Amino acid sequence: MRFSLSFFGACFSTLILIAFCIAFPQNNAIAWDVFGYYLYLPALFLHGDLLLNDISWIHEIIQHYNNTETLYQAHIGPQGNWVMKYSMGLAVIYAPFFFIGHCITLLTDYPADGFSLPYQYALSYGYLLYIIIGIFLLRKVLLKFFNDKVTTIVLLIIIFGTNYFHVAIFSTAMPHGWLFTIFALILWLTMRWHETFRMKYAILLGVVMGLAILSRPTEIVCLLIPFLWGVKNKAGIKEKITLFKQYRKHVLAAGLAVFLIGLPQLIYWKLATGSFFYVSYQNPQEGLDLFTPHTLNVLFSFRKGWLVYTPIMIFALIGFYFLRKQYQTVLPSILVYFLFNLWLVSSWTTWWYAQSFSHRALVESYAVLALPLGSFIHHVLNRKVLQKTLFFVFAAMLMGLNFLQTWQMKEGILHGSSMTMAYYLAVFGKTSVTEEDKRLLLIHQPFSGEDKLENEEDYQKKLIGYFDYEEGKNSNYTKRFVHSGDYSFRMDKNQVYSPGLKMEFEDITDSYYAWIRTTVYVYPMHILKENPASLVIHFSHKGKAYKYKAIDFELKELKLNQWHKISVDYLTPEVRRTSDTLKVYVWLRGDKEIYIDDLEVVAFIPKE
Repeated sequence: MRFSLSFFGACFSTLILIAFCIAFPQNNAIAWDVFGYYLYLPALFLHGDLLLNDISWIHEIIQHYNNTETLYQAHIGPQGNWVMKYSMGLAVIYAPFFFIGHCITLLTDYPADGFSLPYQYALSYGYLLYIIIGIFLLRKVLLKFFNDKVTTIVLLIIIFGTNYFHVAIFSTAMPHGWLFTIFALILWLTMRWHETFRMKYAILLGVVMGLAILSRPTEIVCLLIPFLWGVKNKAGIKEKITLFKQYRKHVLAAGLAVFLIGLPQLIYWKLATGSFFYVSYQNPQEGLDLFTPHTLNVLFSFRKGWLVYTPIMIFALIGFYFLRKQYQTVLPSILVYFLFNLWLVSSWTTWWYAQSFSHRALVESYAVLALPLGSFIHHVLNRKVLQKTLFFVFAAMLMGLNFLQTWQMKEGILHGSSMTMAYYLAVFGKTSVTEEDKRLLLIHQPFSGEDKLENEEDYQKKLIGYFDYEEGKNSNYTKRFVHSGDYSFRMDKNQVYSPGLKMEFEDITDSYYAWIRTTVYVYPMHILKENPASLVIHFSHKGKAYKYKAIDFELKELKLNQWHKISVDYLTPEVRRTSDTLKVYVWLRGDKEIYIDDLEVVAFIPKE
């Protein structure tokens, strides 16, 4: 049997990954976003409550396993029940390992609750199995284009030189590792169908693409790969359309497969919301802004720039030039997919994609970018010895940097979402950080919303709103009870919202954040538990509120028939747009009178 360097490289790589996964097990893999992707399974199979009419069991799970700080993975829908935020594609992929974990719990003393240790391990090692399958699938794809040596180098660069390594080991069960394997399979099935024109490959391709889209709807760009495969110019598009007409049954079968894979999601939305199509991302702070992509940030920002933290992939981008020369019929498919995918990834308003090393949303595309990367490596191997040597030395240095920064990420030296250029340079190559270093990070946004301004000396105060209610515009402006001046404002069942502040973020500060301190004087006349009211602060995007914070007066020890000062600090969120509006007001949630006066809003702007 002939020795295969690429097979040995794939085996070596998987053994390294297995060793790292065993050495650094994920003790709570079903947490945060994964908790949301996974929630379909215990809801349906353990609680028979897919529509989440009773979420008490979810709160019990969160309290016991500490999966998440808040239940952002679901929201109350139009029919009053809770609706899952994420689509169910990952739950379908998780399902075999969920059932394995469940069977183990039935044979042991672990609770069969969907989240105990057997479920965690089953999902983690199932993920590792998918990772291994993806590596060997990509090897098969690469060998269709390149020799054994080029294939081996490409595999090693992607696995050990990119953030794929971090995703494979420390981001267990997140979608990107699974989708990397799915995209490798899409490439393989696309090639097999174009080589054989057999119905089974068309159907399988439809199933796999449907699963990718069901996992993350933006993966719909995967349809571009088979559609443009083999097209090298405008005439090629006509030829491709003719080919699709010739094999229209195959195309229809693939399309039907995509639809059938997505049908359970449509049925779920219909049952849960009353509509077959539903936008389940209800947080106005995040969404696709297709006409204002953050492409430069995605590529070059020190916060999460792909080419800053995964610089070795610059070779893949350069490789598009050589792919054009070597495989002209493949270039449009790969290039157009990459550009559209980059556009969609960059259009997500929270473009840094939360806690992760480098840009995790691009990891699944590495299976596709392996082809231009292979073309670049093929070109390098045909150069002079000195040029090859310089490349491999440089590539080895970048791989070493990837290992170092992966370790720094694990140890908390690199931050998952708050990096800055100043902090990056301060901790470059370090094995520890100081408190002084940490001051160079972006301001920490507490997930729970519990924020308190400290170190006021670091900020410049700016009065942005003051309401003394002296205008006397109508009968709600009253002299009956006054904190200062001649008038206060009476709220009752006919006036449940007070006059308050409305100001666009860009008019508050030129910085990326500010602290807002709001004070108001309150004069309650009725027991607040029976006549509740709140001081409300939030931002608004297109009329929808986000980072909503309310200080409920009934939770304070306020005596009746006297004035009380209520004060709250509020850290502005990462606004979706600088034109989003800050709103501050008092909301009477009861129906009896209460009086307010001297509502003051002060912004604390970071000093230069």
